Amino acid sequence: MSYLVPLPVILPLFAAGLKLTIGTRLLRVQRLISVAVLAAVLAVSVVLLVAADQHGPQARYAGGWAPPVGIVLVADRLSALMLVVSSAVTLCVLVYAVGQGMADNDRPTPLAVFHPAYLVLVAGVSDTFLAGDLFNLYVGFEVMLTASYVLLTIGGTVARIRAGATYAIMALLSSVLFMAAVAMVYAATGTVTMAELPARLDALPEGIRTVIQIALLLVFGIKAAVFPLAAWLPDSYPTAPAPVTAVFAGLLTKVGVYAMLRTQTLLFPGDRLAEPLMVVALLSLLVGILGAVAQTDLKRLLSFTLVSHMGYMVFGIALGSGEGIAGAVFYVAHHITVQTTLFLVAGLVERRSGSTDLPSVGGLATLSPLLALLFFVPAMNLAGIPPLSGFLGKLGLLRAGVEDGGVLAYVLVGAGSATSLLTLYALAKAWNLAFWRAPTPEMDAVGTVLERADPEAVPEPASGVGPPAGSGRVATFGGQSITTTRTLPASMAGATAALVLFGLAFTVLAGPMTAFTGRAADELLARTPYVTAVLGR
Repeated sequence: MSYLVPLPVILPLFAAGLKLTIGTRLLRVQRLISVAVLAAVLAVSVVLLVAADQHGPQARYAGGWAPPVGIVLVADRLSALMLVVSSAVTLCVLVYAVGQGMADNDRPTPLAVFHPAYLVLVAGVSDTFLAGDLFNLYVGFEVMLTASYVLLTIGGTVARIRAGATYAIMALLSSVLFMAAVAMVYAATGTVTMAELPARLDALPEGIRTVIQIALLLVFGIKAAVFPLAAWLPDSYPTAPAPVTAVFAGLLTKVGVYAMLRTQTLLFPGDRLAEPLMVVALLSLLVGILGAVAQTDLKRLLSFTLVSHMGYMVFGIALGSGEGIAGAVFYVAHHITVQTTLFLVAGLVERRSGSTDLPSVGGLATLSPLLALLFFVPAMNLAGIPPLSGFLGKLGLLRAGVEDGGVLAYVLVGAGSATSLLTLYALAKAWNLAFWRAPTPEMDAVGTVLERADPEAVPEPASGVGPPAGSGRVATFGGQSITTTRTLPASMAGATAALVLFGLAFTVLAGPMTAFTGRAADELLARTPYVTAVLGR
């Protein structure tokens, strides 16, 4: 099955080139191409997952050139699982985006740019999961980030350009640091192939090895948005269109966590830097959730919970035990799905009520029971209510912390429990304000146009009811106006419901999923299967 390994990267890139060639013509054909390609990527990812679990890591040399000369792509249990989850999520988000564009009567431009950029983003994410050397990992990040600049600023509104500038500065800084870290690795070891690095790094002096480890953790910490490297995230993500925000928040930050998992287990095994990582996890948990509790906007609230829950994953990585790594892998897969779902729901809330400002919204449980259900299930999952997968993932991590027995581990067990309760409080507050109470006078009437490209020139709403002039809200997709509707567009609601069910699948299949993440953790800590698959020895 190794011949299938490059397909999750090649297929989206080929489709992106084809769609750029088609240009602004044949919009229905373009939508069909995008959906078909991502469905094919999902199918290939499932096959690779089964092959990696039954037969070990699958390695493929680009052009038939073996490392260290050639590029190698590797699908082991961890990377195959990440491919399956990311493929399912990106497919559902694309269907949601297609439905949103159709509901808003999209014109050829700039939506002709959205689909190719989105496919390039998917290819970059797949490349980072499959990369078998640090330089190719860097290339995957750059492909992903280049596409993300386009997606984050699509529509060209003032708020998006400002947020995009912040994101670009952060991304460029992390790219420079990453390139410097790769150069350090090559200067010290003479290779960047990850299968060759374990033996060579182990032979280095402790000080040099630690400096390299810190450099890589700094880069991946920025990309994963862990505290104190997450200040850019709450201001960057909420301004983007709902589909873009969803895939950014749910998936892109987990690419950084994946890189941490890969490098910490393969290149730097043991408990090196365990205590600093635990401190970072602790601060991420507490600072993030306290920020979420203080928010009155649903998108910003979810952005701060994202920062907070990164702490759970870093906690598992810091423990470095089989139970800790397995818990982190399980929680990454769970969180990608649930966080993406909640941001898609935020987009539906905005379409139904005209805002995500919680004091201005109300009565959605009565006005749209389906929307209430789509929010309630993933919200309770994120909060960790038994027996949902959020509870199971947190329970596994907390048990691993207790088994570790260290002082910091016990502090993190307490902080993780408190964070779970505060997450429940923050999401219950959002539920009470947006869904449970009666509609507020400030809530937009059906038919209100949510296009505010110029905050200084806000037109009166078509219905005569809505937010005051000068509110400056930007709620557009691809530069097209979004109009509040009484009923949710079927494809948008259907894609969100599919992700809700996908999140529940982690609960229904908790036994097999836990067993699989345990095998993935054992494989990561053993290191030998990965090295043997790539080098043949």
